Amino acid sequence: MAKRRKVNNMLGLAVLATVVERPMHPYEMASLMRARGKDRDMDVKWGSLYTVVRNLEKHGFLEVTDSVRDRGHPERTIYRITEAGRAELADWVRDLLATPEREQPKFEAALSVCGVLPPDEVTSLLRRRVGLLEAEVAGQRESLAAYLREVPRLFLVEAEYDLAIREAELAWTRSLLDELASGTFPDLVLWRDWHEKGRRPPEIAELAERGAVTD
Repeated sequence: MAKRRKVNNMLGLAVLATVVERPMHPYEMASLMRARGKDRDMDVKWGSLYTVVRNLEKHGFLEVTDSVRDRGHPERTIYRITEAGRAELADWVRDLLATPEREQPKFEAALSVCGVLPPDEVTSLLRRRVGLLEAEVAGQRESLAAYLREVPRLFLVEAEYDLAIREAELAWTRSLLDELASGTFPDLVLWRDWHEKGRRPPEIAELAERGAVTD
């Protein structure tokens, strides 16, 4: 399990990884992070940016180096990363790379309760999802191929990972859809009977009484 940090918000990691390049004010940090798609790579809540920056300063990871006032703009505080901040950034990245953490995708949550819908409806919804995933994966492949012609791969590995995850999800969802559409999904009769008769089959009710199936 990843260690508990003084600033544990993933936006803090993005800030440190941005400011390590040069001193800048929070507005510039946000502009660079948006331009680089950090809000796609991380759970970034832009409204908390200033709070995160102040917390990084409080714990000695950032320090104020200057303040500037442009005509028509309020005074802007310039921050730079400290040696402690560089050490924290490196340690945080090491921790995240080496330590697997259990994530909870919304799709997994939906699958865990999909039995509340009839199998035919679930089949139709998964068919729609597969179509959307196919379009998304095709677009990601095209974009990645174009970027690789101009950008070093070092700066695209997160895009490669995201594409691999999407491709794996597409392959698995297609497999499930094929089972449902062909009628080879185990216990499909029980599932259909549940909705046609309006009551849970004894086998499912017994499992519910014993608790979760796959906890």
